[in-house]
Amino acid sequence: MPIRKTSHVILSILAVLLAIAAVPTEAHHSFAAEFDSNKPMTVTGVVTRVEWTNPHAYIFVDVTGQDGKVTNWGFEMGPPHMLQQAGWKKNSLMIGEQVTVDGWMARNRSQYANARKVTRLSTGEVLGAASSGGQTLTGASGATTPGVQ
Repeated sequence: MPIRKTSHVILSILAVLLAIAAVPTEAHHSFAAEFDSNKPMTVTGVVTRVEWTNPHAYIFVDVTGQDGKVTNWGFEMGPPHMLQQAGWKKNSLMIGEQVTVDGWMARNRSQYANARKVTRLSTGEVLGAASSGGQTLTGASGATTPGVQ
């Protein structure tokens, strides 16, 4: 193959690879776009799943309401590297463990929230969980979601 055609092929391949690399794989959102800092909430329940992923870690908790109905709540937390700096380990929470989670409700009012802190009921250990260092253990607490302890 002549040098000129080879150069064009290589440049075309590089251009395609660069274009693919430039496409974000997951959109990141601001706290205010998804969560309401004026709606603090607290739930107590049993850990059902822990996802140690980027850009955010997640925990899922079965919460029993005053009516006896069990609802699974999802909580977005900070990125794994920030949680590790705050003292978390991948095995900090175990499936079946009881926890209290303080955080902020999602704007769409689903059973989804941003966690500020997680308290392990078996030990009393408090783990900061928010996605912003300034939010981790500050802000309003003690608010309770209606129908949830």
